[in-house]
Amino acid sequence: MKKTIIAVCAIAWTLVAQAQKQWTLKDCLEYAMANNISLKKAQLSRQSAAEEVKGNRGALLPSLSASTGQSIGYRPWQDAGVKTVTNGQIDTKVDKFYYNGSYGINAQWTVWNGNRNYNNLRLAKLSEQQAELTATETANSIRERIAQLYVQVLYLNENIKVAKASLETSTKNEQRGREMVDVGKMSKADLAQLSAQRAADEYGIVEAQGQLANYVLQLKQTLELTDESTFEVAIPPTTDEQALADVPALQGVYERALANRPEVENARVAIQSSRVSTSIAKAGWMPSVNLNGGVGTSTNSLSSNGWGKQMKTNFDMTAGLSVSIPIYDQRQTRTAVNRARIQEQQAALDLQEQQKQLYQTIEGFWLDATTNQQKFKTARATVESEQQSYDLLSEQFRLGLKNIVELMTGKDKLLAAQQNLLQSKYQTILNLQMLEFYANPANN
Repeated sequence: MKKTIIAVCAIAWTLVAQAQKQWTLKDCLEYAMANNISLKKAQLSRQSAAEEVKGNRGALLPSLSASTGQSIGYRPWQDAGVKTVTNGQIDTKVDKFYYNGSYGINAQWTVWNGNRNYNNLRLAKLSEQQAELTATETANSIRERIAQLYVQVLYLNENIKVAKASLETSTKNEQRGREMVDVGKMSKADLAQLSAQRAADEYGIVEAQGQLANYVLQLKQTLELTDESTFEVAIPPTTDEQALADVPALQGVYERALANRPEVENARVAIQSSRVSTSIAKAGWMPSVNLNGGVGTSTNSLSSNGWGKQMKTNFDMTAGLSVSIPIYDQRQTRTAVNRARIQEQQAALDLQEQQKQLYQTIEGFWLDATTNQQKFKTARATVESEQQSYDLLSEQFRLGLKNIVELMTGKDKLLAAQQNLLQSKYQTILNLQMLEFYANPANN
C-alpha cells in the first residue's frame, strides 16, 4: 500500500511538473530539432542517399552468381535403347522419359565503360552531401521561424503590461471624474468620455491577449505539439542594452554567410553534380570492356555413366573478354550531353540567384535592425517626454486647469509612445539575432 501511494504521488508530481513547464527558446529549439517531422524526412532522405553511395561503390566490384537447371524430357517415338545381356538373353530398355541437370557459377566484371561507374559513385556522394545540406536548410528554417515567433510572444507579453498600466490610469481617471461630478466640477458628458476610454483600454487588453494567444498557438504548432497540456512560454528578462548592441557590418555578415550557409553550399555542390552528369553522358561515346567467366557441369539420365562421373567428365571452365564500341545511337548520347551542359548553366545561375537572395535577406535584417534601433533611441526620449507631459496634464486636470479632451489626448500620446518603444525594441532584438544567426550559424 505504501509503495502504491508513493507511485501515485510520483506520477502526480510528474504531471504537475509537466503542466507547469515553461518553454524557453532553447527548449523550443532542442525539441524541434529532435521531433520535427519535416526534419526527420530530410534526415531519411540523407540516409537513402548514403545507401545509394554504397550501392554505386558495390557496382565497381565483379558480380558472382550461381545457377542450376533441372528438366524432364519425353521422346515418344524413341526406339533405340540400352541393351543388356541377362542369362544369355539380350534385353533392350527404351527410356522415353529422361532427366537433365545443369550446374554453374558465373562471374562478370565491367573493366571499363567510359568511367561511368566511377562517375556514378561521385554523383552519389555529391547527392548525399546535398541531402545533408538540405536537412541543415530545413533545420535552419525551423530555427528562424521559432525565433521569430518567440520574440513576437515576448513583445506581446510586454505590450499587455503596457495596456494594463494604461487601463489602471484610465480607471483612476474615471474614478476621479466621478468624484468631480459629485462635487459639480465636471459634467456627466465628460465623465462618459472617461468611461469610454477605460472601456477602450479594456478592449485593448483583450485584443492584445488574443494576439498573444495566437502567436503562442503558432509556436506550439511549429513545435508540432499535439497533446492537450497547457503550453506556456518562459518570459526571460530583456534589457535596453540588448536593443542597443552594435549592429554588425552588412558586408561582413554577408561574407561569413556565403562561407557557411547550407543553401549556398548546396548550390555549389549542384554545379559539381551537373559537371559529373555531363561526364556520365559523354561515356555514351566510349567503348565498354567486360570480363566474364564461369564453371559448369551437367548430367543426363540417358548416359551410361553415373551421376558422379558425369559431373566430373562434363565439367568445363570458360573465360572471355567482350568489347562494345558505339557507332551510331540515334543521337541519344549527343542529346544527353547537351542536356547535361544546359543543366550546368542552370546550376551556375541557381548559385548566383541564391547568393543574390541571401544578400537581400541579410540586407533586410540589417536595415530593419539599424532603423528600429534608431527608432528605439528616439522612442525612449519620446516616452520620457510624454510621461512628464501626461503627469503635468493630470495634475492640471485635477486642479481644473485642463479639460477632458486635453487629458485624453495626452494619455493617447503616451500610450502610442510606449507601444512604439516596445515594438522598436523587440524588432531590433529580433533582427540582431537574425544577423548573428546568418553570420555564425554554428553558434545557434
